[in-house]
This record gives sequence, C-alpha cells and structure tokens, in this order.
Amino acid sequence: MSDQSSVFVGAAAAGSRTRGGLYRKRPGDDAWEQVAGGLPHDTQVQAITVHPADSRKIYAGTHTGPFRSTDGGDTWQALALPEPGLQVWSILVHPSQPETLYAGTSPVGVFRSDDGGNKWRKLMSQSSPDRVKMAFPCRVMRLAADPANPDELYATLEVGGVMRSLNGGESWEDCSTGLIDLANRPHLKSMLQSDTDIEGMMDGHALCVSGAQAGTIFLAVRMGLFRSADRGVSWEDMEVGRFSPLTYSRDVRVSPQEPRTLYACFSPAARSEDGSVYRSHDLGETWTRFDHGIKAEATMMAVALHLQDPEQVHCVSRSGQVFSTTDGGASWSEAPLPEGVRDVYAVACT
Repeated sequence: MSDQSSVFVGAAAAGSRTRGGLYRKRPGDDAWEQVAGGLPHDTQVQAITVHPADSRKIYAGTHTGPFRSTDGGDTWQALALPEPGLQVWSILVHPSQPETLYAGTSPVGVFRSDDGGNKWRKLMSQSSPDRVKMAFPCRVMRLAADPANPDELYATLEVGGVMRSLNGGESWEDCSTGLIDLANRPHLKSMLQSDTDIEGMMDGHALCVSGAQAGTIFLAVRMGLFRSADRGVSWEDMEVGRFSPLTYSRDVRVSPQEPRTLYACFSPAARSEDGSVYRSHDLGETWTRFDHGIKAEATMMAVALHLQDPEQVHCVSRSGQVFSTTDGGASWSEAPLPEGVRDVYAVACT
C-alpha cells in the first residue's frame, strides 16, 4: 500500500450561490485548494482523466472545452477544438497509443487528437436516433475502449443511449435497440422531462469494458446497471437490486489491476440524500457494499481508482463530500470540499 495520492475533484456551479471549479488535495494537505494556473475561475468541470502512462499529465473537460496539465495540475493549457463553444463531458486516452485522445462533447460529438491534444478533428456528430427530448442538449458522458480491441470504442449519451465504433471512431452506429426493448418492462419505465417512458433507459451516465471479457460492456443508467455480451447488439439487466436497496447508477469502472473487479455508485435518484459504492469481484455477477462508516448526504456521483495502488479508492457525492480509503475499504476518511462547492461530477487521483 502506498501513501495517499493527490486527489482532483471537478464541480459545476448549480446556482448563483454555489461554486464550480477544479480542486486538488495533495498528501499532507489539511484543506482543498482551488486549482488556477490557466483554468478560468470557477469554470464548470465535469470530467477529469489522468494519463495512464504519465500521472503528471491530466486532462479536464469543462464547459469551455478541454484543458491539459503536464505538471500534475499546477498549470493548465486550453486545448482548442475545431468547433468553438462545445462543452467537454468525457476524455479517453487510447489504450495502446498514448498520444491519441478522444473527447466527448455537448452538443453530441466525438473528437480525436493524435498528438496529445494539440490538434483535434471531429469524428462523430449527432448520428444516433433523436428519441428523447430533454431540457438540456444531449451529451457524451463517457467514452471507453475495449482493452482487447483498442479501436473498438463505446460512448454513452445523456440522454441518448449507447453508440459504438469498430474502427477507432471513424464511423459510429447506434446500440440502443436492446435498451429500448428492456424499457417495455414496467419497472424499467421512467419519464421525468420528456414525453416518452424510455427516457430512464436512455439516460446513460457511464460505461466500461473489461480486459477479462472482450466485447462485453457494462453500462450505468438511471434504471441501474446493464450488460451487453455482444458489443451492444443486445442488453440484459444485471439486477443490482438483488444486492443494493439503491439502484440509480451514476458510475461504473473496472479495476486497473484486477480486470474482473468492478466498482459502481448507487443512489435513489439524480438529486437525493443518500448514496453508496459497491464492488464486484466476478464481473458484476454479485455485489457487496464497499464504503463503510461514512454517510453520503447526496447522490454518489463518481468513483476514482488509482492506476497503481489497488488499495486506494476515492468517491464523491453531488454536494461536495469526498470519501477516501487507502486500505482497500477497511477504513474511510471524509474531506468536504470548500463551502458552496456543489454539483460535483468528477473525481480522479494520481
């Protein structure tokens, strides 16, 4: 077990009396610092990605585009997309080409850079069926690559289901038919803002692919966790309600060290007063609660796994609580973000 790492948290201001921004807590720090060094003050941050081959290289997705740090978060440089005014909600580093990046945006688009973020080109525009009309533009919430086939990419959209590319992002196709089929089941119907009860199944938040099971996608949506064993052609309900009283799912990630181990965040709803983190050691067949001795006072939004140390796990609630364990979940600590920081979306560690 190593010493606790630096933790980064991204927040988006939820109203006039709240604060957004990027926050960092380094080993030995008693309090969080708001990261400046090139980032606009109180910018809304909804994605943080640590480069798997160089932990001092960090990418942030914001309401004004992508940013890059090459010195562990001390200074930041804006990375201009070819279309101005886009929000970046997800950033992926290609598993076998460390200079290749993908950025998912709102309105819906996927951009690719082959030089670490200096230059970008657009790969995907809105090409999925426009099935659900929400009060906000659809956005690419998470991008993932199959470790066994790195040019096999998946994207989950809020609110737009799942899309895939089998050629490194050059072309994309919709993979949501199976999710819509599941929405025929009464307990998987949900309609909050639109005029269709498939809304909940199309409300994608996160997805991942494990190296232990090529072609299998694990998807977190409003209605729970779902799995496709055939590259998105069909989907099945993982029925996490058998293990957790909470099923609204905001995040799902695969362990960097143990490809059969998954972590997921569960809560009652998008805005709630409870949340939890669960872990599975068998690719989602069974789950057990992982966080202990802490109380989330709002929806659990994201979980971060350390790229080298499997004992370190960090998670965040929407209201700005940051929970950490450095001993594999045996004990936990809480470090609240500064007063007024709300609508937390992302957490990462280096």
